[in-house]
Amino acid sequence: MQVAYERTDIRDVYIVKPEVFEDSRGFFTEVYRQDQYSALGLPANFVQFNHSGSVRNTVRGLHFQWEPPMGKLMRVSAGEAFLVAVDIRKGSPTLGRYVSLTTSSRDRSMLWAPAGFARGFAVLSDYAEIQYLCTGTYSNKGESGVLWNDPKIGVPWPVAEPLLSDKDRVAQSLEQWLERPESMHFTY
Repeated sequence: MQVAYERTDIRDVYIVKPEVFEDSRGFFTEVYRQDQYSALGLPANFVQFNHSGSVRNTVRGLHFQWEPPMGKLMRVSAGEAFLVAVDIRKGSPTLGRYVSLTTSSRDRSMLWAPAGFARGFAVLSDYAEIQYLCTGTYSNKGESGVLWNDPKIGVPWPVAEPLLSDKDRVAQSLEQWLERPESMHFTY
């Protein structure tokens, strides 16, 4: 089996497309294989695997972690979702820009973004499950987020009335994050 990837407009963010074999019984795919990821220059050392389920119109994000730094490979394992990665690296020529991907359990495309990116998603189907392979273990002392609808970022979220956590509803703007000393963990 082979994994393929597409470069995006933002350096270090990729759309990953694993090869899928389907027949009358169903399908099989290798979601992650260290030797192939390494050969392509993609991350090869994941230390945590997360899985969440959400109902239609849920927006989660935009989240990130600096200590320990956490990159994420995001995939939809059930339903359909809009995945987003926003560049929050100081000095980056693409600071504040984003990559988005609408994908599903049927499409099986994944979005990779390293540490230095805020990530989130919106659920487009009645229900969706999102899984993340992470390069760092979770720490509530080294994590934060930026406002999902920050106008300076301008993500075109495909939901009219999002369901948000209290934390996501009152998150800081990208500009506020960049004023914090912790933002120096992500430089270009």
